[in-house]
Amino acid sequence: MDQATLAAYDAAAEAFAADWHAQPAPADLHAIVRRFFKPGLTADIGCGSGREVAWLAANGFGAIGYEPSQRLREAARARYPGLEFHDAGLPELAGIADGAFDNVLCETVIMHLRRHLIVPSVVRLLSIVKPGGMLYLSWRVTEGADQRDDHGRLYAAFSANLIHGVLGAQTILLDEEVISASSGKKIHRIVARNAANGAV
Repeated sequence: MDQATLAAYDAAAEAFAADWHAQPAPADLHAIVRRFFKPGLTADIGCGSGREVAWLAANGFGAIGYEPSQRLREAARARYPGLEFHDAGLPELAGIADGAFDNVLCETVIMHLRRHLIVPSVVRLLSIVKPGGMLYLSWRVTEGADQRDDHGRLYAAFSANLIHGVLGAQTILLDEEVISASSGKKIHRIVARNAANGAV
C-alpha cells in the first residue's frame, strides 16, 4: 500500500473507524454478497476496523480480516474481540496461501495503491481464491489525475479497463459503476468467479 496512505490511517485510526461505523449500513454490498458469495471461508482484504468482517461472520460466512494498518487492526480487535484479524497488505498478501478462500472481498482498497501495483495486486487477489470461488473487487472512482485528500491518502485515477485486462479469463458476474449506499461516493465494483483450473 502507498506508505503515506498507511501512515494516515495509522495516525487517525480511531477517527476513521468512528466515521465508518457511523455511516449507513452498506445494504447494496450486503445484497451482492448474499447473491454471489458461496458458503465457505471468506477473506476481507483491507478490512479496516472490521465492520464487514463482523457482518460476514454474523451472516454465515467464516470470515477473516486482513489489514496492513496496525492501528486499524487494533481498532478492529477492540470492537470485535471474538473475530480474527491479521497483518497483510497488497500486493504481497504475505502469509496467505494460494487457493485459501471460497470468497474474497476487497472493498474500496486498490485505489490506495500506486498504479503500477494495481495489476499485480488483482492477480494476487485472484490467486487466493479457490477455483470456482468468488472475488468482489471495488474501488472509489477518481477522474483525471491521481489525488490525495486532506489526510494524505492516495486516490489513484485509473480506468476499469485496467482491471478488465487482468480478469479477462474469469467469469464476470457483475460489473457496474454506482454511488455507494454507505459512503455516498462513486465506486466501480466487479464480482468475478475464479476460472482457474477450468472452473466455470
